[in-house]
Amino acid sequence: QRRITRSVRELRRHLPDAMPLSGLSICAVADRVVVREGSGRWQADSGQYLLEFEGDPADGSLSVIEGKNPAEVPSGAQEWFERGAALEPEDAEAALQAYERAIAADPALLDARINLGRLLHEAGRLAKAERVYREAVKACGSDPVLLYNLGVLLDDMDRKAEALATYEAALRSDPSLADCHYNLGLLYEKLGKPKEAIRHMARYRALIGSSSN
Repeated sequence: QRRITRSVRELRRHLPDAMPLSGLSICAVADRVVVREGSGRWQADSGQYLLEFEGDPADGSLSVIEGKNPAEVPSGAQEWFERGAALEPEDAEAALQAYERAIAADPALLDARINLGRLLHEAGRLAKAERVYREAVKACGSDPVLLYNLGVLLDDMDRKAEALATYEAALRSDPSLADCHYNLGLLYEKLGKPKEAIRHMARYRALIGSSSN
Protein backbone atom coordinates (compact mmCIF):
# COMPACT_ATOMS: atom_id res chain seq x y z
CA GLN A 1 0.00 0.00 0.00
CA ARG A 2 2.82 2.44 0.79
CA ARG A 3 4.37 1.80 -2.62
CA ILE A 4 1.13 2.62 -4.43
CA THR A 5 0.43 5.71 -2.34
CA ARG A 6 3.91 7.09 -2.85
CA SER A 7 3.96 6.27 -6.55
CA VAL A 8 0.63 7.91 -7.23
CA ARG A 9 1.87 11.01 -5.42
CA GLU A 10 4.99 10.97 -7.61
CA LEU A 11 2.83 10.42 -10.67
CA ARG A 12 1.00 13.68 -10.04
CA ARG A 13 4.36 15.47 -9.77
CA HIS A 14 5.41 14.22 -13.22
CA LEU A 15 2.19 15.30 -14.93
CA PRO A 16 1.06 18.73 -16.11
CA ASP A 17 -1.39 20.35 -13.70
CA ALA A 18 -4.26 20.10 -16.19
CA MET A 19 -3.94 16.35 -16.78
CA PRO A 20 -6.43 14.20 -14.83
CA LEU A 21 -5.25 10.90 -13.38
CA SER A 22 -8.47 9.30 -14.58
CA GLY A 23 -7.16 9.25 -18.15
CA LEU A 24 -4.27 6.94 -17.27
CA SER A 25 -4.05 3.22 -16.59
CA ILE A 26 -2.06 2.31 -13.47
CA CYS A 27 -0.88 -1.25 -12.89
CA ALA A 28 1.73 -3.21 -10.97
CA VAL A 29 4.73 -4.77 -12.70
CA ALA A 30 6.83 -6.77 -10.24
CA ASP A 31 7.18 -4.39 -7.27
CA ARG A 32 6.78 -1.21 -9.29
CA VAL A 33 3.76 0.90 -10.16
CA VAL A 34 3.66 1.38 -13.92
CA VAL A 35 1.58 3.94 -15.80
CA ARG A 36 0.23 3.19 -19.26
CA GLU A 37 -0.72 6.18 -21.41
CA GLY A 38 -1.68 5.14 -24.92
CA SER A 39 1.04 2.79 -26.16
CA GLY A 40 3.70 4.08 -23.76
CA ARG A 41 4.62 2.76 -20.31
CA TRP A 42 6.64 4.53 -17.65
CA GLN A 43 7.54 4.14 -14.00
CA ALA A 44 5.39 6.30 -11.73
CA ASP A 45 7.88 7.10 -8.99
CA SER A 46 10.78 8.02 -11.28
CA GLY A 47 9.16 9.02 -14.57
CA GLN A 48 11.51 6.61 -16.35
CA TYR A 49 10.23 5.36 -19.68
CA LEU A 50 9.95 1.56 -19.91
CA LEU A 51 10.81 -0.15 -23.15
CA GLU A 52 8.63 -2.98 -24.39
CA PHE A 53 10.09 -5.88 -26.34
CA GLU A 54 8.86 -8.46 -28.79
CA GLY A 55 10.44 -11.64 -30.13
CA ASP A 56 12.45 -14.42 -28.50
CA PRO A 57 15.88 -13.65 -27.03
CA ALA A 58 16.82 -17.32 -27.43
CA ASP A 59 16.92 -17.06 -31.21
CA GLY A 60 18.24 -13.50 -31.34
CA SER A 61 15.00 -11.99 -32.59
CA LEU A 62 14.38 -9.65 -29.64
CA SER A 63 13.58 -6.09 -30.69
CA VAL A 64 12.35 -2.92 -29.02
CA ILE A 65 8.76 -1.85 -29.61
CA GLU A 66 8.73 1.89 -30.11
CA GLY A 67 6.67 3.88 -27.64
CA LYS A 68 6.10 7.47 -26.58
CA ASN A 69 8.33 9.10 -24.03
CA PRO A 70 6.31 10.63 -21.19
CA ALA A 71 8.41 13.76 -21.55
CA GLU A 72 6.48 14.30 -24.78
CA VAL A 73 3.09 14.34 -23.07
CA PRO A 74 1.18 17.38 -24.35
CA SER A 75 1.50 20.37 -22.07
CA GLY A 76 -1.49 22.45 -23.10
CA ALA A 77 -4.99 22.42 -24.50
CA GLN A 78 -3.99 22.97 -28.13
CA GLU A 79 -1.44 20.16 -28.01
CA TRP A 80 -4.02 17.80 -26.52
CA PHE A 81 -6.43 18.83 -29.27
CA GLU A 82 -3.84 18.14 -31.96
CA ARG A 83 -3.07 14.76 -30.43
CA GLY A 84 -6.77 13.90 -30.46
CA ALA A 85 -7.05 14.84 -34.13
CA ALA A 86 -4.01 12.71 -34.96
CA LEU A 87 -5.34 9.72 -33.00
CA GLU A 88 -8.83 9.70 -34.52
CA PRO A 89 -8.06 7.44 -37.52
CA GLU A 90 -6.38 4.72 -35.45
CA ASP A 91 -7.63 4.95 -31.86
CA ALA A 92 -10.95 6.70 -31.32
CA GLU A 93 -11.00 6.01 -27.58
CA ALA A 94 -7.58 7.60 -27.08
CA ALA A 95 -8.74 10.53 -29.21
CA LEU A 96 -11.76 10.97 -26.93
CA GLN A 97 -9.49 11.09 -23.90
CA ALA A 98 -7.21 13.61 -25.58
CA TYR A 99 -10.14 15.89 -26.40
CA GLU A 100 -11.40 15.61 -22.82
CA ARG A 101 -7.98 16.69 -21.56
CA ALA A 102 -7.93 19.58 -24.01
CA ILE A 103 -11.28 20.76 -22.67
CA ALA A 104 -10.12 20.35 -19.07
CA ALA A 105 -7.12 22.54 -19.87
CA ASP A 106 -9.17 25.13 -21.77
CA PRO A 107 -12.97 24.95 -21.44
CA ALA A 108 -13.29 27.58 -24.19
CA LEU A 109 -11.61 25.37 -26.82
CA LEU A 110 -14.66 24.91 -29.02
CA ASP A 111 -13.05 22.65 -31.64
CA ALA A 112 -12.22 20.07 -28.97
CA ARG A 113 -15.82 20.07 -27.75
CA ILE A 114 -17.17 19.71 -31.29
CA ASN A 115 -14.82 16.82 -32.09
CA LEU A 116 -15.56 15.11 -28.79
CA GLY A 117 -19.30 15.28 -29.42
CA ARG A 118 -18.90 14.04 -32.98
CA LEU A 119 -16.81 11.03 -31.95
CA LEU A 120 -19.31 10.11 -29.24
CA HIS A 121 -22.12 10.42 -31.78
CA GLU A 122 -20.27 8.20 -34.25
CA ALA A 123 -19.70 5.65 -31.47
CA GLY A 124 -23.43 5.52 -30.75
CA ARG A 125 -23.08 7.19 -27.34
CA LEU A 126 -25.85 9.62 -28.15
CA ALA A 127 -26.87 10.80 -24.68
CA LYS A 128 -23.29 11.67 -23.77
CA ALA A 129 -22.78 13.37 -27.13
CA GLU A 130 -25.82 15.54 -26.46
CA ARG A 131 -24.45 16.51 -23.03
CA VAL A 132 -21.13 17.47 -24.61
CA TYR A 133 -22.81 19.63 -27.26
CA ARG A 134 -25.13 21.37 -24.82
CA GLU A 135 -22.27 22.07 -22.42
CA ALA A 136 -20.38 23.48 -25.40
CA VAL A 137 -23.25 25.85 -26.19
CA LYS A 138 -23.20 27.08 -22.59
CA ALA A 139 -19.43 27.48 -22.53
CA CYS A 140 -18.79 28.77 -26.05
CA GLY A 141 -22.04 30.20 -27.40
CA SER A 142 -24.15 29.41 -30.44
CA ASP A 143 -21.51 28.45 -32.98
CA PRO A 144 -23.16 27.39 -36.27
CA VAL A 145 -21.12 24.19 -36.73
CA LEU A 146 -21.80 23.21 -33.13
CA LEU A 147 -25.53 23.79 -33.59
CA TYR A 148 -25.51 21.91 -36.89
CA ASN A 149 -23.86 18.89 -35.27
CA LEU A 150 -26.34 19.02 -32.41
CA GLY A 151 -29.15 19.16 -34.96
CA VAL A 152 -27.83 16.05 -36.72
CA LEU A 153 -27.66 14.26 -33.38
CA LEU A 154 -31.22 15.21 -32.44
CA ASP A 155 -32.36 14.15 -35.91
CA ASP A 156 -30.74 10.74 -35.41
CA MET A 157 -32.44 10.49 -32.00
CA ASP A 158 -35.78 11.02 -33.80
CA ARG A 159 -36.40 14.28 -31.95
CA LYS A 160 -37.51 16.01 -35.12
CA ALA A 161 -38.97 19.21 -33.69
CA GLU A 162 -35.83 19.89 -31.64
CA ALA A 163 -33.63 19.05 -34.61
CA LEU A 164 -35.56 21.45 -36.83
CA ALA A 165 -35.24 24.30 -34.33
CA THR A 166 -31.52 23.62 -33.90
CA TYR A 167 -30.87 23.53 -37.66
CA GLU A 168 -32.73 26.82 -38.03
CA ALA A 169 -30.65 28.35 -35.24
CA ALA A 170 -27.47 27.22 -37.02
CA LEU A 171 -28.62 28.90 -40.22
CA ARG A 172 -29.39 32.13 -38.40
CA SER A 173 -25.73 32.17 -37.37
CA ASP A 174 -24.45 31.12 -40.80
CA PRO A 175 -26.95 31.02 -43.72
CA SER A 176 -24.27 29.53 -45.99
CA LEU A 177 -24.22 26.11 -44.30
CA ALA A 178 -25.23 24.06 -47.33
CA ASP A 179 -25.51 20.73 -45.51
CA CYS A 180 -27.79 22.33 -42.97
CA HIS A 181 -30.16 23.45 -45.74
CA TYR A 182 -30.06 19.92 -47.16
CA ASN A 183 -30.91 18.30 -43.83
CA LEU A 184 -33.67 20.80 -43.22
CA GLY A 185 -35.11 20.04 -46.64
CA LEU A 186 -35.25 16.34 -45.82
CA LEU A 187 -36.68 17.00 -42.39
CA TYR A 188 -39.42 19.33 -43.66
CA GLU A 189 -40.32 16.70 -46.26
CA LYS A 190 -40.69 14.08 -43.51
CA LEU A 191 -42.84 16.50 -41.53
CA GLY A 192 -45.17 17.00 -44.51
CA LYS A 193 -44.14 20.58 -45.29
CA PRO A 194 -43.21 20.48 -49.00
CA LYS A 195 -42.89 24.26 -49.51
CA GLU A 196 -40.26 24.59 -46.81
CA ALA A 197 -38.52 21.45 -48.07
CA ILE A 198 -38.31 22.83 -51.62
CA ARG A 199 -37.04 26.19 -50.36
CA HIS A 200 -34.16 24.66 -48.43
CA MET A 201 -33.27 22.20 -51.18
CA ALA A 202 -33.15 25.07 -53.67
CA ARG A 203 -30.89 27.02 -51.36
CA TYR A 204 -28.68 23.95 -50.92
CA ARG A 205 -28.28 23.54 -54.70
CA ALA A 206 -27.49 27.24 -55.11
CA LEU A 207 -24.79 27.09 -52.44
CA ILE A 208 -23.27 23.91 -53.86
CA GLY A 209 -23.30 25.39 -57.36
CA SER A 210 -21.63 28.62 -56.27
CA SER A 211 -18.93 26.76 -54.34
CA SER A 212 -18.03 24.61 -57.36
CA ASN A 213 -17.56 27.60 -59.68
